[in-house]
Amino acid sequence: MTGLVQPFISTVPGSLDAKGRVCVPAGWRHILAAQNTAGLYVCPSFIDPALDSFGQSLLDVINARLGAQDPFFSASHDDEATALIARTHNLPVDENGRGRLPDTLIAHAGLKDKIVFVGKAQKFQVWDQDAYAPVEAEALARVKAKMERARAEGGA
Repeated sequence: MTGLVQPFISTVPGSLDAKGRVCVPAGWRHILAAQNTAGLYVCPSFIDPALDSFGQSLLDVINARLGAQDPFFSASHDDEATALIARTHNLPVDENGRGRLPDTLIAHAGLKDKIVFVGKAQKFQVWDQDAYAPVEAEALARVKAKMERARAEGGA
């Protein structure tokens, strides 16, 4: 990806309505539109009970990586395509930024009414608010511990 792609930053609270709709934060809709993304792309996270969401720029990077592999005789190509491409949904959004998440994605992330959109630079994640709080605390504790180890070793 080029350095010109604006990152998804911050953590933004949101909600999942009774119809399974979420409203993508306005600033992030502008980032997606700047990438010529109609709506957004969403897939289940491989690591967390969350949804990975991204725009055309990241999809282009994934497609280029897959394009460098033989589509018929590369097990790696098929594994990555199955894991990413086949499980990704193109989620249209209305003029207010609302999109309907598929039930399978809602179930994967255990989403209830209160959610958070978590910026992760090239992508953002959608989490159930209660599930994300301890994950955030653990990540911050790991970063703090790493910094303390580096300081103790005389590093920066």
